[in-house]
Amino acid sequence: MVDVAVVDYGMGNLRSVEQALHKVAPSAEIVVSDDPEVITQSKRVVFPGQGAMPDCMRELDARGLRDAVLLAARSKPFLGICIGLQMLFDHSNEGDVAGLGVLHGNVVRFPTNMHDAEGNKLKVPHMGWNQVHHGQHPLWDGIEQDERFYFVHSYYVQPQDASLIQGTSQYPKSFVCAVAQNNLFAVQFHPEKSHTAGLKLLQNFMQWNP
Repeated sequence: MVDVAVVDYGMGNLRSVEQALHKVAPSAEIVVSDDPEVITQSKRVVFPGQGAMPDCMRELDARGLRDAVLLAARSKPFLGICIGLQMLFDHSNEGDVAGLGVLHGNVVRFPTNMHDAEGNKLKVPHMGWNQVHHGQHPLWDGIEQDERFYFVHSYYVQPQDASLIQGTSQYPKSFVCAVAQNNLFAVQFHPEKSHTAGLKLLQNFMQWNP
């Protein structure tokens, strides 16, 4: 039984996630896998992703990984990253596609006409470092309030249940960037690209026993 399976459905830079996990847990057995059996048998699962939601959902199903991901999301320490957060929800406006429905709510796009407090036009996708205001959860242990994390996204989640929310950020209005439920934690930002704070979150995940 491997310690961590990083789900490979052909979308995203999985090696950077794998390397960051090795850095915080050098003795752990970490595999990047597209084998449902490996994912089902692993102790922990990381579900990253980049790209468009319709492509991600199609590739997940094409590789026969849906059931393994659903089982992991309900039964073991599970970390979703970026699209790996969005795919957990019911529906995305990106391509009008259904998600996995593990969490209830929708994925919506930032408005095209946004401005900051000084009147400067804000770009979509939202790209770069942003502060995260977080809740109380073991994965936030040792991470300062309003610490900065690295984002690249045009869409964000709107959970039906506010109790899921574990982190928010501003662009320019508040949006949800972290959720948690039981054994599941998922973030919109990229911890593997977020230097010390991101590595701390990954280290917390490796030690988390929900």
